Amino acid sequence: MGQALHPVRATLTDGWALRAAVLVTVALGLVLPIAAGFWQTARAAAGVMPAIGFDALSLDPLRALVTAPGFGTALRLTVVTGLGATLLSVAVAVGACAVLHNRMGARAGGRLLTPFLAAPHAAMAIGLAFLLAPSGWIARALAPLVGFDRPPLWITVNDPFGLALIAGLMVKEIPFLLLVILSALSQLPVRQHLAAGRSLGYGRGIVWIKIILPQVWPLIRLPVMVVLAFSLSVVDMALILGPSNPPTLSVLLLRLFTAPDIGQMLPASAGALLQAVLVGLSFLLLLGGERLCRRIGRWWVRRGGRGHSAEPGLWALTVLAALLFGLGALAMLSLVVWSFAWRWTWPDLLPGSWSLRAWMSPGNGWAKALWNTVLLAAATTALSLALAIAWLEGEDRARRGRAGWAEALIYLPLLVPQIGFLFGLNVLFLTIGLTGGTLAVIWAQALFVFPYVMIALSDPWRALDPRLSRAAASLGAGPWRRLVAVKLPALLTPILTAAAIGVAVSVAQYLPTLFMGAGRVATLTTEAVTLSSSSDRRVTGVYATLQAALPFAAYALALLVPAVLHRNRRALLAGDPS
Repeated sequence: MGQALHPVRATLTDGWALRAAVLVTVALGLVLPIAAGFWQTARAAAGVMPAIGFDALSLDPLRALVTAPGFGTALRLTVVTGLGATLLSVAVAVGACAVLHNRMGARAGGRLLTPFLAAPHAAMAIGLAFLLAPSGWIARALAPLVGFDRPPLWITVNDPFGLALIAGLMVKEIPFLLLVILSALSQLPVRQHLAAGRSLGYGRGIVWIKIILPQVWPLIRLPVMVVLAFSLSVVDMALILGPSNPPTLSVLLLRLFTAPDIGQMLPASAGALLQAVLVGLSFLLLLGGERLCRRIGRWWVRRGGRGHSAEPGLWALTVLAALLFGLGALAMLSLVVWSFAWRWTWPDLLPGSWSLRAWMSPGNGWAKALWNTVLLAAATTALSLALAIAWLEGEDRARRGRAGWAEALIYLPLLVPQIGFLFGLNVLFLTIGLTGGTLAVIWAQALFVFPYVMIALSDPWRALDPRLSRAAASLGAGPWRRLVAVKLPALLTPILTAAAIGVAVSVAQYLPTLFMGAGRVATLTTEAVTLSSSSDRRVTGVYATLQAALPFAAYALALLVPAVLHRNRRALLAGDPS
């Protein structure tokens, strides 16, 4: 009996050792940089930055920030666009799921949403700018109907109210929330709830709002907080679609950080901490609103009230979701059209002549940016995948589930504003001589790639049938051989999907690349954002098209490779690890 238990004890010990090693690595590589970055930012916000001659604690950085031209408007725009985009996105996603969830499974929904999830934020924003501009496709389509003989003088992009930015954020956030909600619904007995509610005379919409939504919300609360934090601190989309003078708070801080006057780094640091506080307050507001809705919901449920009154509203939200999806698809198509356009006169819907000239100078243009982008995406994704697999394998061998603090550790980089700690992290990297190189950018990007890879891989890993490993163990396979010969081949589809998500996240990184690369590591994202304010839409379209093509290629490989390797294994081909 003792001899039989010896391999089990050895596996448990090995599992604890592996788990501890991964946790230490993640803590040192994830938590420590974020904490050190915030510490350096806090010191600069308090007036202490010895490198540029400031040694004493002072409130002058905060005073300089508050008195900066346009600060109040920037703060208001950030709150309005961030909260507005998040609330509208959640409402539209919930309404669309309430109408479509019986008509679309999680797998079909994932296939439909993948193009929108894969498109980088900057590329989508540039496409929307092309689409919404006074000379864009929408205005061209309206010209014959309204009688425009020239592009109208409409402020449809960079409008002072931030409406274009809100629309752009919704186009990117609604697909993510839809996927999250569809995944949550797969864990609930939705059909039984609907049948029970309908049998009592309640309308379908009322059943969804009163019974299903309260069960879905705890499962999607954390992703909604991620969306909220992103909306309040987004930089690349705000640069392209948001108001320009004054801009949102994140763009204002970026201008201060990159100003010729190096002393502006101090008020910029104070603003970075203010933005972190703003995100924290928004979380408290979300949780407070949740408690208020819970009380109102209990009163509403006890009050009764059958009917179909929710149906028109839910259908209206679904139609709005369809319109936003159509807007996003046209935006991505406009990138390709502009990259090949040559002569395009008003008000023609298509170019009068086409050309490859914008694509013909890779050596002096996009080739180096493409190479840097591919290199960074491959390195950060491989590193993140290795850490995620080691973490999950350590949990399996230790036979312990994931603690709440470990889950919070994974989500931490997604819940804090990037600009709040990246500047301080850049100062730290300068101190140890790492900044301005590819290694620093890989480290910074991995802070955000690893959480998404880990989240994408966790559920499929846990769903793997444990009998596969037991059968291999009964044949004498050790833990490492079981991992390499059984688990990884069975989980090939989820692993490649997680890798594709990692590539998409890496390609979309703007601030980490800009700060840690010190402007010397040019990627498709940094170049596309810079070119978005130029007058040559053709060159901008080339960079944005390439930027969007990389994630699409990664997702295509994630589908193609398992289709080839598992062509004779139907369950594995379908991505079912069980």
